[in-house]
Amino acid sequence: MTPQLADNYMVTIAERLTCAYARISNAAKNTHRSKNEITLLAVSKTKPSDDIVAAYNYGQRQFGESYVQEAVDKIAQLHTYSDIIWHFIGPIQSNKSALVAENFDWVQSVDRIKIAKRLNAQRPTSKPPLNVLIQVNISAEEAKSGCHPDDIANLAEFISQCDQLRLRGLMAIPAKSDDPTTQTQYFEQLQTCFDKLKAQYPQLDTLSMGMSNDVEAAISAGSTMVRIGTDIFGTRT
Repeated sequence: MTPQLADNYMVTIAERLTCAYARISNAAKNTHRSKNEITLLAVSKTKPSDDIVAAYNYGQRQFGESYVQEAVDKIAQLHTYSDIIWHFIGPIQSNKSALVAENFDWVQSVDRIKIAKRLNAQRPTSKPPLNVLIQVNISAEEAKSGCHPDDIANLAEFISQCDQLRLRGLMAIPAKSDDPTTQTQYFEQLQTCFDKLKAQYPQLDTLSMGMSNDVEAAISAGSTMVRIGTDIFGTRT
């Protein structure tokens, strides 16, 4: 890649990040919230390390990945960018849990005690506790990961007792819909679950919900972290 092309490439991602932050700011303003309450997680799955560096050079520090081996390779390639905060947001297979525990700062997709137990046992004691979000299948889709809302309490209790895990909140990926009313309905259900859990665990501070197509509805319902990929890095291959 020539220097000129590299500059143009970086400007494109910078412009998209600018738009994403503006969108978050406007959505927060429209619901009388501070934009500072909402974290942008740039979802970089399937995208090359060069894209992450371009976003990093613009100031982005938090990145989300869904495929374990691809993500571990990127983390190794970018090890000199020591202030990147890596989030794993995909389904966790038992045979890949050690790689997740060893390499990530956050895991947003813990949905059963078996996985929480493995992550706790496999998290290196030389690292800080792994930040954990419980993934909730809020729209009750059979093919989607996430625990049932009724199972949140038991899973949260287990995680809270794990020395190498730190419970931070909830995450969900509701059924895709272009209807703002439907979007808001799902997000409000998750917000209710979060409020109930926070009453028992006051330290909880993260409600991860909202993606490129439903940021506004998520923020209006109380999201503190939105996961945006396509609007920053373009369509995935």
